[in-house]
Amino acid sequence: MNALPVGTHSCQCVRTKHRPRLVVLTGGPGGGKSAILELARLYLCRHVVFVPEAASIVFGGGFPRVDGPVGRQAAQRAIFRIQREMEELARANPDAGLVICDRGTIDGLAYWPGRQQGFFGPAGTSLAAELERYAAVVHVETPNHAAQYQTNNIRHENLQQAREIDRRIAALWSPHPDRHEVSSEIDFIDKASAAIEILRDHVPACCKSPG
Repeated sequence: MNALPVGTHSCQCVRTKHRPRLVVLTGGPGGGKSAILELARLYLCRHVVFVPEAASIVFGGGFPRVDGPVGRQAAQRAIFRIQREMEELARANPDAGLVICDRGTIDGLAYWPGRQQGFFGPAGTSLAAELERYAAVVHVETPNHAAQYQTNNIRHENLQQAREIDRRIAALWSPHPDRHEVSSEIDFIDKASAAIEILRDHVPACCKSPG
């Protein structure tokens, strides 16, 4: 078993301004993204800013879950807009050297009941444009085994549905030139270690050495 990586929280960078890049931690339901991000907060320095999952904010805040295409499309449009605004707010943070997002704007397309243009068109964007917004993508796979998969009050998918969503998300992000996959076949500590190591590679160089 690998140990979790030693963090850069002792960062001595004195720069007052960075050019923050966006990095996405994505994957299907139940892959452990939220837990990995909580650990990443402990192991990465103060110049790393985290964007929470927009879907949890939307549904946890009372946005209605309505069956059928109209309800699903409304929810995904709301999630997309909140995601975008949170990302821009994080990038405006004067301490931000890196912005790590719990999912990205493209993830919603995996839940979208319709054509791709209907998802991106109203927002005045495209799949290619959204891919270019992110510097890197870390895909944490949904578990293969029921014993490793947990539901919650936000996540309603069974394991088979979650695995299918995971495959769709992987396909959507696959064109990205800096995409990494963290396998579901390793235990959680190794999965977290691998994901955090990748995320740490994208921390600004000035945060990795004194001054």
